[in-house]
Amino acid sequence: MAICDANYCFTIIDVGSFGKESDCYIFKKSAFGKKLYSGKNNFPQPQCLPGDEGGTPQPFVIIGDEAFALHTNLLRPFPGRTLNDKRRIFNYRLSRARQNIECTFGMLSNKWRVFHTALLVEPDFAVAITSACCVLHNFVRRRDGYNTEDAQNFEMEDAIEKIGVGNLNSKRSERLFCKLF
Repeated sequence: MAICDANYCFTIIDVGSFGKESDCYIFKKSAFGKKLYSGKNNFPQPQCLPGDEGGTPQPFVIIGDEAFALHTNLLRPFPGRTLNDKRRIFNYRLSRARQNIECTFGMLSNKWRVFHTALLVEPDFAVAITSACCVLHNFVRRRDGYNTEDAQNFEMEDAIEKIGVGNLNSKRSERLFCKLF
């Protein structure tokens, strides 16, 4: 489980939990989760959103998926399928924001290809490998910046043809690119 920033760098990672445990349970038991739910995190004070001077100050938040419990500093999508338009739009925009972490994991696994197959090592060594790769990922990101070639494991044109996206410059193709990697 991890939290990343807008530059696709990991800011917090929690490695070593079992896959059968729920994301919410793992998060609540993590050091960051305990701080968040006890109010001992060091988030900035709530501020008014840009363009809304004089409005209600909004808290800084992290974004999770449906598995997480709602909290003042943790947003999650509205549950259910029969949502009104405002809630559906909110869920869509929240999903777009969550793509950042998905792209970060994709870049990590394509840069360090050890993640393309199962790690056939002891669990403690797998934790060490994963943690080291996250640190190295951040180092490379800060050193090199965003390099499309780092995230590719095959030619982009071939991928576009396979998934049927016609315009390489469209926003849809950018989203698909992030989802692929």
